[in-house]
Amino acid sequence: MIARPKISRNERETTEIGAFEVGNFAPFCCPGVGAQGASASDVVAAALAGNAAPSRASLRLVVPVSRAVANAPDPRAKAAELRDEINAAVECALAQPPPASIAPHQRAFIDCVLDTGALKFGAFTLKSGRASPYFFNAGKVCDGPNVLSLFEAYAAAIVASGLDFDVIFGPAYKGIPLCAGVAAALAGRGVIAQFAYNRKEAKDHGEGGTLVGADVAGKKVLLVDDVISAGTAVREATGILKQAGAILVAVCVAVDREEVTGGAAPPEPGAPRVSAVAAVQRDLGVPVVPIVTLTDLLAYLDAAKGGDAETAKHADAVRDYRAVYGARRS
Repeated sequence: MIARPKISRNERETTEIGAFEVGNFAPFCCPGVGAQGASASDVVAAALAGNAAPSRASLRLVVPVSRAVANAPDPRAKAAELRDEINAAVECALAQPPPASIAPHQRAFIDCVLDTGALKFGAFTLKSGRASPYFFNAGKVCDGPNVLSLFEAYAAAIVASGLDFDVIFGPAYKGIPLCAGVAAALAGRGVIAQFAYNRKEAKDHGEGGTLVGADVAGKKVLLVDDVISAGTAVREATGILKQAGAILVAVCVAVDREEVTGGAAPPEPGAPRVSAVAAVQRDLGVPVVPIVTLTDLLAYLDAAKGGDAETAKHADAVRDYRAVYGARRS
């Protein structure tokens, strides 16, 4: 932790924040970005520490970057690069809600996916090409006790949301066990709903068609899935439901990564930072209810890290990733 001399008109005291005020009360962040070793997200977090309602208009900070610029082959280009990096970190920080405590069902869900290896920390290359410090795969929850915990977490999130629906729909393939298990978990909470799912290939004998289970025509349908990455699978499932005469009322997923859509390249400074979940909500006109968000996961890690250096390392890596790819919350 970095000592922060907090300068006032009459006195100077030392606190552990990571920045000190200079001039007309602008935080001077120390160490600086670049050669001094701090990341843009670190110095922005230090500047915002203790600010209950930060805004771009109220944020003023001074970040030392002189050595990184002076030692660069092209100082002008390096200065522009650092400026953009810091501005992106500011945009992302201002877009995020303050840390909050998590609900019991969210804690149970995170415990479950960590225990089963469905949620892992490390270095992972996503389909988008991004290098992510964490990876979620609901398919790893594949034993009786843990899958029951998974279904219960979905049921708790759905009940808490107050959604009104008749049928739970699971898109093939991961959605197939989800819709059945979530319907059973909801029944244990007194919420009775039918379930249905689709086949990848249409059946040309027997009852035929691509839909199995409850008749969705004219019914209010809740779609359940594990995660929304680009939103392609959800949109495809929506098309199937629309063709069958169903009324989609909401989507429930396990994890909202709260990151922008696109490829490996970071968003340009000033570009819209819209998440896949927000895009689905906008395009389909229905709410998306996650069991946990990335913000919830960070709250869990912060509560658990204490003296655990490894957990603290994971939390820092996730924050650095969010500083680059984090979506702006509406």
